This record gives sequence, C-alpha cells and structure tokens, in this order.
Amino acid sequence: MTGPRITGMRPEHAEQVLEIYRFGIDEGDATFETTAPDWQAFDATRLHEHRFVALDKDDRVLGWVATVPVSDRCVYSGVVEHSVYVHPRARGRGVGLALLRVLLVSTEEAGIWTVQSGIFPENTASLALHERVGFRVVGTRERIGVHHGRWRDVVLVERRSPTVDQGVS
Repeated sequence: MTGPRITGMRPEHAEQVLEIYRFGIDEGDATFETTAPDWQAFDATRLHEHRFVALDKDDRVLGWVATVPVSDRCVYSGVVEHSVYVHPRARGRGVGLALLRVLLVSTEEAGIWTVQSGIFPENTASLALHERVGFRVVGTRERIGVHHGRWRDVVLVERRSPTVDQGVS
C-alpha cells in the first residue's frame, strides 16, 4: 500500500479541507474553535507556502496541515504554529505523519527554526504523532480557556529544527 499524495493546498480543496476541520471541531478535542471559518478567512490567515493536503488516488482530501505566524515581530520570524487534521475515515493510515513530514521539510527549507502547536491533553493520538516526528512537550497551560462550558488545558509542543541556523554563534 502506498501512502497519500501530498500537494500544496489550493482553493479547489477548500470544501473538503473545511469539512475535515468541522469534523475535528465537532469531535471536541482538536481546537477551541466551535465553528469553521469560511474559505476566505481560512485562506487569509494561513501561510500559503506551508500548507498541504493529503490526497487519495481519486484526489479526495484525506487530511491537511497549515501554519500561521506566531507574531509579526521580527524576532519571531522563524517561528510558526501549525494545525494538522485528518478525516476520521483516514486515521491510522499514516496521513498525519506524511503531512507533518512534508511540513517540516517545507519550513526548514524556508529557514523556520521552530514549529509549535497547542494540543488538548485528551488528544493522545495527536500527542503521539507529534512525538514521533520530533516534537517535545514544552509544558502544559492549565485551565487556559473555556470550551463548551468547561476549563481546558493545552499541552504546548514544539520542534526545533536541527539544521536551521538562527545566525547566532
């Protein structure tokens, strides 16, 4: 069995990308968001050069990964936050792993030295996936936000590039 084909996320993927995002939102352990944005808002906030989709043999979107800058301050120019979502029917098939691997190549080639994310501690599959590709747990932000009427913790994970030199000797 071959893995999914990874390609850049384009407008023609919009409907399926947002559908997968809604699945994650509805499951309750992927994000604080309660509704998916429209494509225009999604497209405007994600970095175009670091967003990808995984496609099956029929070009259906199995999952996606995308980044946002963490700050507009120049000191953080090499730091992005990412999200990765996999369609419920495609989980356990290496889709998330393939997406993260491509993302990490893309970000390193662009000189990004840190890729980070916040993950609910209940999302053990995502935590294990991130550990598998070299992310480390930085810490837990306890009771950082209210989600569906209850306080939620967020585990902060990051991966520092082993190859990107930040110009400091």
